[in-house]
Amino acid sequence: MALPFKVTTMFGLLRELGNLHDRPVVVGGAANLVPLLVRELAAGGDPSAVLTGAAHKEVEALVYIIGDEVTEQDERALKAARRSRVPTIVVAAGRDVPARVPFVLATDVVRVAPGSGLDVDAVAAALGRRLGEEATSLARRLPVLRRAVCAQLIDSFARKNAIIAGAIFIPGADLPALTLNQLRLVLRICAAYGLDIDRQRLPEVAATVGAGVGFREIARSLVGAIPIAGWFAQGAMAYTGTRAIGEAAIRYCEARTKAARAA
Repeated sequence: MALPFKVTTMFGLLRELGNLHDRPVVVGGAANLVPLLVRELAAGGDPSAVLTGAAHKEVEALVYIIGDEVTEQDERALKAARRSRVPTIVVAAGRDVPARVPFVLATDVVRVAPGSGLDVDAVAAALGRRLGEEATSLARRLPVLRRAVCAQLIDSFARKNAIIAGAIFIPGADLPALTLNQLRLVLRICAAYGLDIDRQRLPEVAATVGAGVGFREIARSLVGAIPIAGWFAQGAMAYTGTRAIGEAAIRYCEARTKAARAA
């Protein structure tokens, strides 16, 4: 099934991904826990993507570990990161950490039960939520982030497509926007897994995205059969179809990376 936009659009998106920056994430805070989190974040990836020290504008994010209390040094570091507009995730690993951590949103605080160890999966999920699409380049260098970052990408693009499909009332008018978003999602996931999409692999990606057109055809038929509930069905089908395409892209990328390691 033909895609509802020009092939040159796909190459434009590839150029966009080619300009991804490679800024590292900085880990700071409790000195006894920083090396442990650095080691877990960098496991199987690029060690230069995880640094220690102070956050500045040339880093992707700051992950700051707080011990039993928020000290004046902690407040200074978090305040400096906020002034520099560095996205910050706080890992609260102490017993008496207050409910509100200064200079950080509550949704950006990962609370860890004392003695349970650092939850790197929760940290990865928090980074994915906080950075959004900007986490793609970081996931490319740090494999432990990939699943969480891609899950966030799928959620984000699925919601966008559901809104678009439910808001546009002209049958088929939403198809280019929906398919373009699905293509951007697939390419972002491929980039997060470190896969370079060239002219040879582009047809495979296009086939994956083209499956989403089938979901739209089903939704359009429902609109004609059930005018009122059909508009809801459009949004639901766009959401479901986009999620399915994202999950298929993850399986595709994991199979490719597994084959590359075996080779």
